[in-house]
Amino acid sequence: MVKQTKYIFVTGGVCSSLGKGLTSAAIGLLLEKKGLKIAMLKLDPYLNVDPGTMSPFQHGEVYVTDDGAETDLDLGHYYRYTNSFLSRASNATSGQIYNTVIKRERHGDYLGKTVQVVPHITDEIKSRIHNCAKQQEGTDIILVEIGGTVGDIESLPFMEAIRQLTYEERENCLNIHLTYVPYLRAAGEVKTKPSQHSVQVLREIGISADIIVCRCEFSLSNEVKDKISMFCNVSRRAVIEEVDVEYSIYEVPSKLHEEGIDSLICELLKLPNPPIKLDEWDKIIHTLKNPKGTITVGIVGKYVQHQDAYKSVFESLAHGALAAGYKLNLKKIDADKMPTDHSELLKMIEGCDGYLVPGGFGERGWQGKIEAAKYCRENKIPYFGICLGMQVMAVEFARNVLGLKEANSTEFDSDTPHPVISMLSEQRGVKEMGGTMRLGAYTCDLNPQSKAHQAYKQNHISERHRHRFEFNNEYKDEMEKAGFKVVGTLKDENLCEIAEISDHPWMVGVQFHPEFKSKPTDPHPLFRDFVQAMIHHAHARKK
Repeated sequence: MVKQTKYIFVTGGVCSSLGKGLTSAAIGLLLEKKGLKIAMLKLDPYLNVDPGTMSPFQHGEVYVTDDGAETDLDLGHYYRYTNSFLSRASNATSGQIYNTVIKRERHGDYLGKTVQVVPHITDEIKSRIHNCAKQQEGTDIILVEIGGTVGDIESLPFMEAIRQLTYEERENCLNIHLTYVPYLRAAGEVKTKPSQHSVQVLREIGISADIIVCRCEFSLSNEVKDKISMFCNVSRRAVIEEVDVEYSIYEVPSKLHEEGIDSLICELLKLPNPPIKLDEWDKIIHTLKNPKGTITVGIVGKYVQHQDAYKSVFESLAHGALAAGYKLNLKKIDADKMPTDHSELLKMIEGCDGYLVPGGFGERGWQGKIEAAKYCRENKIPYFGICLGMQVMAVEFARNVLGLKEANSTEFDSDTPHPVISMLSEQRGVKEMGGTMRLGAYTCDLNPQSKAHQAYKQNHISERHRHRFEFNNEYKDEMEKAGFKVVGTLKDENLCEIAEISDHPWMVGVQFHPEFKSKPTDPHPLFRDFVQAMIHHAHARKK
């Protein structure tokens, strides 16, 4: 075990969306393979307390931890790639930092002193870094990803905090700067000047890059790497290229390992540096390159044009396909644009081997999702409903099987005569939106005769939630007699957690978010079985 916790800070330059979270997660995986215990922290510069109230169009999905924190989607990358323990201590925003400091000031904790960015805000940032590292005993390394782009006004307090930490513990700190090296097609040249300027801005803040990771479309020549080494003041070996992958983001760990970044980190931080193998990841790449076949899943949602809004759902589906040896094709269906004419509707959604309706909030696209569930139920096509997708399944069944045509969720119609989905009783007095839902891990009891039990092979499971509305048990008996079976219930209570349609090959809805607990090397049981159901359906169609 390493005697002193080491710190790796990951910053980004030139532009946003370079993949700092993905790169950080891949580095974390490689260090774990070295036998090191890691912690991971995402520092976000925005003033929102958390992303819980932010639009998925702006921010992408909200990733939820077991302890109920609504966090940045990069924590999903951390979970999928590493075994790092994740909690509310694994994500901090400027909003949280300032909120904490201001509350202390109001409480009188600073004894009348002038409260300033330095040292009070920077001290709180450093405290968050130390607290994350202390979540579990024996943490060897904490990887700290700083959101945004170097030079942003918003991220300056975070940069100052890591400058101070690097000054205080120079032998235990390492700065990795992720930058973009563009290829100008008109000139036929790779340009290093943006990276030089980015590193220069970093230096002006007082931080020197120890390793530069170059995001690029094509492999960099030795001449270009020499130039970056010279003008960015890092050793030639510390210029690491990270080329766009061909098949999947799961190629990134192997590519970085080939570049030697893990060994270099261990040498610079004086850490154990044994050779490692990435057999399970190599197997994933082999499957991606040599699939048995292709299956198509229809995603019916209202944020389908934003690639990060359902990030964990897309990745979990890919994990299920990988486990079966298949390539996955996503057909994104905008629920808000689904036509009311039946023949036009069929043209838009038919042709998939299965359909998934993910979670979400708000009425937009609600009717389109209802139509998708009806289409799957009537045509015996595999259907997977997550959170709102389960509520869609329940309302559709009530309307079209029980004949309760005005059945609805009170989220969309507070005066519906048939509130099949209604607000949690403890939510009715809640006025504030942020962090006030049923959040985090809850235990669910499974019916042994259910498809869910076949998937999990357990009587009790733990899954993460993020919602305000529930299935109304007043309709349970009537629904179950008609074939809508409640097969998973909240432990020690009678709330519906999982529902299935009894006379359907695979139509399952869950109130929780299973996508938050799936890994490429360990697919979530429900996504794995949903993919298998799609494969069976695809084979049956061809006969």
